[in-house]
Amino acid sequence: SLQPLIGLVTLKTGRPSRMLYSRGESMTSTTKRHPAEMRGRIGCDADGRIMGMEFEGRFNTGAYSSWGPTVANRVPVHVSGPYFTPAIAARARAIHTHGPVSGAFRGFGVPQGALWQETMFDRLADKAGIDRLEFRLRNALCDGDASATGQVLQATGIHPCLVALKPHWTRALADAKGQGGRGVGVASCWYGCGNTALPNPSTIRIGLSPEGEVVLHQGATDIGQGSNTVIAQIAAEAVGLPLSAFRLIGPDTALTPDAGKTSASRQTYVTGRAAKAAAEGLRAEILRRANAGEAAVLSLEGAVVTVRDRGMTARIDLAALPTDAHGHALSAEASYDPPTSKLDENGQGAPYAVYGYGAQMVELEVDRALGTVRLLKITAAHDVGRAINPMLVQGQIEGGIAQGIGMALMEEYLPGRTENLHDYLIPTFGDVPPIESLIIEGPDPEGPFGAKGLGEHVLIPTAPAILNAIRHATGAEITRIPALPHRVLEALR
Repeated sequence: SLQPLIGLVTLKTGRPSRMLYSRGESMTSTTKRHPAEMRGRIGCDADGRIMGMEFEGRFNTGAYSSWGPTVANRVPVHVSGPYFTPAIAARARAIHTHGPVSGAFRGFGVPQGALWQETMFDRLADKAGIDRLEFRLRNALCDGDASATGQVLQATGIHPCLVALKPHWTRALADAKGQGGRGVGVASCWYGCGNTALPNPSTIRIGLSPEGEVVLHQGATDIGQGSNTVIAQIAAEAVGLPLSAFRLIGPDTALTPDAGKTSASRQTYVTGRAAKAAAEGLRAEILRRANAGEAAVLSLEGAVVTVRDRGMTARIDLAALPTDAHGHALSAEASYDPPTSKLDENGQGAPYAVYGYGAQMVELEVDRALGTVRLLKITAAHDVGRAINPMLVQGQIEGGIAQGIGMALMEEYLPGRTENLHDYLIPTFGDVPPIESLIIEGPDPEGPFGAKGLGEHVLIPTAPAILNAIRHATGAEITRIPALPHRVLEALR
């Protein structure tokens, strides 16, 4: 929300510029998650198999559209959750109001839809007399199933995620039995990586300098999720040279090709695929010059690339080669755009090439007198396709859960009133319980080395799992978040 204004000042004055917001100005002017009102119904047969769903959601986009159309498009695609739903009618609308502008916030409306759908699943499972985790397992999407948009799915990881939670679920239910105010909740998620049914390309350039450096021109903005690390790892693996030999040139419109925006959990998958293709192109050029086969082993010794293949050794002196416009002795550039198709008038098509999956289980205690909620433990199983960097995967899971805790229990923006972090509460380390991360790897044929995106996914199931645990503990159904103490008490009454 700042960059266009700063750019205009620079264009007008010809001087570098920056803008400093006070906390109050930041809270007033920056975008918020879309407030939503959702209603609908879900039905199942006597065996607990989902038969159909109707959903309608209204998303308050404020005075400007911002990402309202994207939210309204993404929510109906995802609102069935990662479950086989043979009949569905889903409609979402972004509505203008005189309120604050709403925008893109981790999940593009999918976390709101999951709140409705996953809490409805708990109620439906109870009516069917089926264990809540078992209910989800019976309906989980499998390879070859069609999504609500008619897309035949592959590498569907939700079933393994739910299975991974089973021993933890059994133990947690036993721990909660007979403990007043103790509850256990579960919720699932799925999330399509990249733009919804739109072109979504990334381009990467990689080269060898005359000095013997592997130079990675990587234009994906790293906002803390680790794309600088992961994309470099993918490139190093594909070219067959150590990561220590790489020099990263980060996002710069003068120096790096366009790697697209950092949103919709797309960078590991889309830009990762472009990096893999560019690195493979560079490797192919090296092997061609050395007349070596695919199994050759590469190494860098100063400015010399050594190629060893079945007893043969060849050396390429980089310093002796002419350089290109970017100063590289050898280089390659590649683009990748995920294969998707537009949705037709009935919402049928393939809006995403890759989906990520996950399930989380929450254990908590509710104080019936005060309405306060104390989280005891969260267990999270997420299918990442291939964990390129397991430490970053764990960091994403823990960070997303922290945001989900805030969404469920404390974060509430009141227009005209909220202007500081005293009134607007965000989770601290004291609010986040122990988190156990279960990394599931079901390689996707489209992803780089099988990897899928992860960023937004991990936030989605946290809040509904918390609400389901509150209901399990007390019988109280929370229909408005955050579940502040007075709302919990009201639900209890």
